[in-house]
Amino acid sequence: RLIARLEAIVTGKICLCCRYPTVLIDGPYGAPAQDYKQYETLLLVGLGIGATPMISIIKDIINNMKRLPGDIESGNPSDGSRSSSFRTRRAYFYWITREQESLEWFHGIMDEVAETDKQGVIELHVHCTSVHGEGDAQSAVITVAQSLNHDKHGIDIISGTRVKTSFGRANWSEVYRRIARQNQRKHVGVFYCGMPALTKELRELAKVFSRETSTTFEFHKENF
Repeated sequence: RLIARLEAIVTGKICLCCRYPTVLIDGPYGAPAQDYKQYETLLLVGLGIGATPMISIIKDIINNMKRLPGDIESGNPSDGSRSSSFRTRRAYFYWITREQESLEWFHGIMDEVAETDKQGVIELHVHCTSVHGEGDAQSAVITVAQSLNHDKHGIDIISGTRVKTSFGRANWSEVYRRIARQNQRKHVGVFYCGMPALTKELRELAKVFSRETSTTFEFHKENF
């Protein structure tokens, strides 16, 4: 906290002895996403360019995984000195974007996760909303070609990475339900960055599934 007290203004040889009110300045405040390390399980949601702070979290998790050669998923890293500050054992990342071209933004980190995360700590989901979801004829044809190429070469024809792209919007109710089922009696940190339209839905679902399941979801909105 910085306390600035302005007592007087001196102009040349004239002293204006006018007292000013005390000015209190709080800050700086850290971004909500900086609190992710207190959770063992994370749900990270990025809408468009809002994926950027979530990618930073993913990178930090990867760096910690490299420094902790033990079994991170089971909570038994070989370096006990670092395990106390790094609690994350599971992360679900959902990136929702409209344009296929934007999938190139994080091409490198997607492949790095696929290569580094041998224990399956980070689960990546990419949704391209410019193509309709299940039941659409166009998406059905693309899905067949996509699956064949991914099975044969391990590369997604949409994103050009090892992460398979889904079409249409994510079913957030199903996302919460699955995470709750896989993380019973745990606290899940939900971090979202993107347009306000999705904020209300994700926050309300966090409340609903916290009431109806043994999993507690704590929602955080990131501004970017």
